[in-house]
Amino acid sequence: MFLFKVDEEISIELLQQHHKRELYELIDTNRNHLRKWLLWVDKRESAEDFESIIPIWLRNYADNNGFDAGIRYNGKLVGMIGLHFIDWKNNSTSVGYFLSEEAQGQGIITKSVSALLSYLFETLTINRVEIQCAVNNHKSIAIPKRLGFVKEGIKREGQWLYDHYEDLVTYSLLSKDWFNK
Repeated sequence: MFLFKVDEEISIELLQQHHKRELYELIDTNRNHLRKWLLWVDKRESAEDFESIIPIWLRNYADNNGFDAGIRYNGKLVGMIGLHFIDWKNNSTSVGYFLSEEAQGQGIITKSVSALLSYLFETLTINRVEIQCAVNNHKSIAIPKRLGFVKEGIKREGQWLYDHYEDLVTYSLLSKDWFNK
């Protein structure tokens, strides 16, 4: 199965059915931390909730249409990273990620996204990668800023989150930006 070494401590791997309990424990342990920005967190009430989701993730990967993968730090599942739908006609995609609270501040997401960008631009010849974050999610916004993405604008009230709307900020990085850095 797909396993990508980011460095000696970090790897990205496709999650399979035997990972569902580990994934659930990651989410459940970090529920309060993650639910600030992710609507789906409260919908995951047991490991069995992933039985129908994991095959979709694997099918997307098999169909060359993005993926959702676990991020491991020293062997421990600490987050996820994913490519949402890949628009092959326009050679563009978007990246999403989350990280456990305890794993933050160690460069794990920055290194993972950077490695993924290298693969996207250099191997898949993607032209445009987008990252969208809630405008108040400063830790998430730091990632595209750190990696040289360009802020494109604000999507006002772009996401409903439990009981309120959140504005979303869109960042993009083009292939030419990546190669000219």
